Amino acid sequence: MSATASTMHRAQVGVIGLGVMGQNLALNLEEHGQSVVVWNHSPERVTHFLEEHGSNRRFLGAGTVAELTRSLTSPRRILLMIKAGDPVDEMLRELAPYLASGDIVMDGGNSFFRDTQRREAALRERNIHFLGMGVSGGEEGARYGPSLMPGGPREAYEQVRSLLESIAAKTDSGPCVTYVGPDGAGHFVKMVHNGIEYGDMQLIAEAYDILRKVLGLGSPELAGIFAEWNRGPLESYLIEITAQIFTVRDDVTGRPLVDMVLDQAGQKGTGKWTVQAALDLSVPVPTIAAAMDARLLSSKKQERLAANRQLETPVEGCPKGDAKELIASVHDALYASKICAYTQGMRLIGAASEAYGWDVHLKEIARIWKGGCIIRARLLDSIMQAYEQQPGLSTLLLDSALASRLLKAEPGWRRAVATALQSGVPIPAMAAALSYSDTYRAAGLPQNLTQAQRDYFGAHTYQRIDQPEAEFVHTDWPSLARKAGSKSGGRA
Repeated sequence: MSATASTMHRAQVGVIGLGVMGQNLALNLEEHGQSVVVWNHSPERVTHFLEEHGSNRRFLGAGTVAELTRSLTSPRRILLMIKAGDPVDEMLRELAPYLASGDIVMDGGNSFFRDTQRREAALRERNIHFLGMGVSGGEEGARYGPSLMPGGPREAYEQVRSLLESIAAKTDSGPCVTYVGPDGAGHFVKMVHNGIEYGDMQLIAEAYDILRKVLGLGSPELAGIFAEWNRGPLESYLIEITAQIFTVRDDVTGRPLVDMVLDQAGQKGTGKWTVQAALDLSVPVPTIAAAMDARLLSSKKQERLAANRQLETPVEGCPKGDAKELIASVHDALYASKICAYTQGMRLIGAASEAYGWDVHLKEIARIWKGGCIIRARLLDSIMQAYEQQPGLSTLLLDSALASRLLKAEPGWRRAVATALQSGVPIPAMAAALSYSDTYRAAGLPQNLTQAQRDYFGAHTYQRIDQPEAEFVHTDWPSLARKAGSKSGGRA
């Protein structure tokens, strides 16, 4: 049944915001036994939602925020599905007069974790619980089972745990929801999820670019290749939809529709936040950062067209070699680079957990990403196993199973990267992932020269390689260089 708040018994959950995600989560909640009251700033959305979904369903609509809060059982459970940023603060101010001690407000948008920390602390003073909850899975996930990443007071999570478990995606490892940690932990993990997503999408785009530009493959061949890849180690939601995208034709031109899509990728901020947070925590995330740069460069379409006319590109005449061999190499490069992207994201979550005292369980994060979310992939089973065997693992690159797969893929990885570079095909994320792997395992790096330069011009001091535990020292490099020059007669 459907009704207005004034003509129906109290509901169990309130949903504020009836965009696509809000509507689908409301439907998901109702289908799992919850009576739901909905409200939106635009009243016509509430009316339309009830007209479309209200018949024989446990929905009611509220005309005001006050009416929504009055229509809920106590303690109230309210889910915000609104745009991140100022709108969340405005909504909390609007709600504040009607909230009571013990009420629970859940923010399901992509809020910045620092904002979530601030909001949680402010509401805690009134004994109102605030959960910053990452929601991943897009429209379909919200409707049929998302991955949920709630952070905030543990007692509040326990009160809504059964509700969240009922609507979350399910895998052989359980419902895709867990208590992430205090205050902003949930939104931080969702932010990093999106950063990994940026990296993974860019890596797939680069694999596509190599295959189409170097081998000249069209969408039908690419659809077959990606479908085949989705039956192996690369199996994932993003590989699956990529294969499907290549099968769609444009009704107007008859060409593959993907060829008609302008090559400018948008973004909503979570990728940028991931890179900024990584810098703040001194965690290198070069694959994710390269993906961000690639999107930014893609937006400079007119500049790129001008540069294309002026600067010669070296795509002509590159030896292609054996097509099957290159396809296999691109597969291995994509898989190894994907491992690096997840490694960087997990290490960032671990660093934040330590810095902010969140006690995030990385195995649990891998578990809840196995279903519902955009980065769900077969690889997550291996990541779960890595953290199960070594809960304190500093980096996934030190897990023996993942390390062996990386080494097995390495020859093809290098071959694909070399071919792309020789052909003028940009592969910023794939190359960054390879350099990350090479740098991490290098016994010696050229930063000895960097530190010598810093000491030369800024007296920043350095440590000696033969006395690494000793105090930092400073050298008068200019004087020694002059002496060395005089002894050699001024010759370099």
